Amino acid sequence: MSADGVSKSDPTDEKTTHHPEEPSDAADLSSTPNTEEEGNHISEEASEAPYTIFSAREKASIIVLVSFLAIISPLSGSIYLPALTSIADSLQLSISLVNLTVTTYLIFQGIAPSFIGNFSDSYGRRPAYVICCVIYLAANIGLALQNSYAALLVLRCVQSCGSSATIALGSATAADMVTRAERGKYLGYAAMGVTLGPTLGPIIGGLLDHYLGWRSIFWFLAILSGVLFLLVFAILPETCRSVVGNGSVPPPWWNMSLVGFLKQRQSKGQDSTMPTSATEKPKRKRPNPFASLIMFGDKTTGTLLGFGAIMYGGFYIVLTTFSTELSARFGYSSVIVGLCFLPLGLGTICYRYTGGYLMDWNFRRHMKKAGLEWDKTHQQDLKSLPIERIRLEVTLPLTYVACAMLIVYGWVMDKQLSLAGIEVSLFFLAVSFSGALNNLNTLIVDLHAESPATAVAANNLARCLMGAGAAAIGTPMIHRLSIGWTSVLVSGVWAAGTLLLWLVLARGQSWRNAKAVGKTDGNNNRA
Repeated sequence: MSADGVSKSDPTDEKTTHHPEEPSDAADLSSTPNTEEEGNHISEEASEAPYTIFSAREKASIIVLVSFLAIISPLSGSIYLPALTSIADSLQLSISLVNLTVTTYLIFQGIAPSFIGNFSDSYGRRPAYVICCVIYLAANIGLALQNSYAALLVLRCVQSCGSSATIALGSATAADMVTRAERGKYLGYAAMGVTLGPTLGPIIGGLLDHYLGWRSIFWFLAILSGVLFLLVFAILPETCRSVVGNGSVPPPWWNMSLVGFLKQRQSKGQDSTMPTSATEKPKRKRPNPFASLIMFGDKTTGTLLGFGAIMYGGFYIVLTTFSTELSARFGYSSVIVGLCFLPLGLGTICYRYTGGYLMDWNFRRHMKKAGLEWDKTHQQDLKSLPIERIRLEVTLPLTYVACAMLIVYGWVMDKQLSLAGIEVSLFFLAVSFSGALNNLNTLIVDLHAESPATAVAANNLARCLMGAGAAAIGTPMIHRLSIGWTSVLVSGVWAAGTLLLWLVLARGQSWRNAKAVGKTDGNNNRA
């Protein structure tokens, strides 16, 4: 199926080489194996096949669609916050009991993607998306109709299970189609929904709760999920490399979109593109629901996951305390407070034009330095590239900028100096933070290209569990230390944590090579 049905153009994309055949929905992804160090053996003929047959416009269109699908997880978490008091009053509950539904949501938000993400790496993105959308839609309808605390608590957990995996699936879909040479730009698209959700949620939730009541929040989410489900069902093509290769291998009918299925029926009896040795898809693996946990045992991946969780935890303290701090210090209404979240959203959007391009520029610089030709139509071999250094050379400066901006925000808020100062510092905090965190996410996907959804699920698990803890300690910490000194403490933890990134930058490639040698020796011994 053509992804043009998703979006018409991406004006910022450069021209890319792609096959004259229009990609069918049955053929959505590169069949070129995407694991160099894992030892997938491909023929010389197969190495000439492009990484994907999707054009630049089609890739951007698909990634923007899955980015909007990914927004439902953070949106569902933050849209709920302005209505906590209303829900407590309506159901005659204490605020602490309603807050427990926030904590359980975050816990399941971290756990659920480990199962769905690994399933999608084996059986395809579309079945996983359909499962998530159906669960999420049913949970929202139930939440809008329920009248008891037990139902609220259970359905919030179900809602989290249905929505949270979309983050991992979005990044995995982007990795299915995009080579390492341009992942900075395209993964910026995939991350937009994830970073916009916490920003837009309080605004939408506050308006709906104020004018229509708290139940309208869940009806809004139910309608949104229904629309997204129809888009997935109708036009989203299958991209998983273990199912469709580089997009030239027709998938089974259950992996097809409605449009792709109808196109295939119309083309019956006509010549169709058949898989060749150059587009042979990799061997499908049996799903392992604990694969995400195994990734924590890897030196490089475990270190990156740990630092990313620390970064996310600190940022979540800002998100969960921002509205209460503004209301207490400036006396703004809930509507004004919601609008004050906009700089965070604008900053995360700007990442695509700052950190994303810096990442791709640094990749091209290192390829030139290594004497390699930059080619975004074929996947690059990590054996000849220090991918850890390439990504972290951009991540580290952005992290230090985020540390500085967090301190500025904390003290401007603490001294009640200026709302403009708060908003400007939040904007640059969002730009630098989203850039640093998305670069780490890209590096983790680079290192686990054979199972990107599982890798992002592991990332999500670490961040959400840390976010749940941060949500619990943020307000007490500010009451004890003040928001100014809390920002200094969090920035200090971030800065100290960068020592882990320097270690990966210095030793990461040697660790990866040693792991590849050990795996090769193990395979030879078994043979």
